[in-house]
Amino acid sequence: MEIDKIKSIIEAILFSAGRVVETKELMAILELSNEDIDNIMQNMKNEYIEQNRGIEIIKVDNGYQLCSKKEYYDYIYPIFDNRAKPSLSAAALETLSIIAYNPKITRAEIEQIRGVNSDGTIYKLLEYNLIEEVGRLDAPGRPTIYSTTKEFLKMFGISSLEELPELPKYKIDENEQIVIDEIIEEKEEKNYISENEVEAPSPDNS
Repeated sequence: MEIDKIKSIIEAILFSAGRVVETKELMAILELSNEDIDNIMQNMKNEYIEQNRGIEIIKVDNGYQLCSKKEYYDYIYPIFDNRAKPSLSAAALETLSIIAYNPKITRAEIEQIRGVNSDGTIYKLLEYNLIEEVGRLDAPGRPTIYSTTKEFLKMFGISSLEELPELPKYKIDENEQIVIDEIIEEKEEKNYISENEVEAPSPDNS
């Protein structure tokens, strides 16, 4: 099958689906390998960028979706919904970050990290479909386990959780407070310089 026809078929599938289409689905329909699909999709993504299209193809986890570009959101949103834009509070972003960096975490563990009740925040994130219940922990009470969704990946423009920025390393000091490694190293370096600093001799004017 000609490559242009394959691209047209993929475009039609993504447009009609209106969701993330798994790579394995495209492989089955087009009878192509995983590598072939990924190469074609990357080629299509580049073409959309070069042509400055209003839509783009994004990779989400193990699939692809056809979407409008983020920069046109303000123009598109009024067409579909006149309600206020969904917004995330600082508490919601904090909770979402904890879940993103700790997949399969329970509410109690989230609250232990945050130090406050998180029922309302978790409910709001569930409502926005940014997190989901993925099972129950094999422990007393069988607490619910939460993880982020594909909607989370799309919102933050990443393909998988592996693309999240690396968290700074930390240590626990004698007061059981988190101490960032970089701060420790910087402080130790300054102390070392201070302790070994020797006053430069003044020029001999005699």
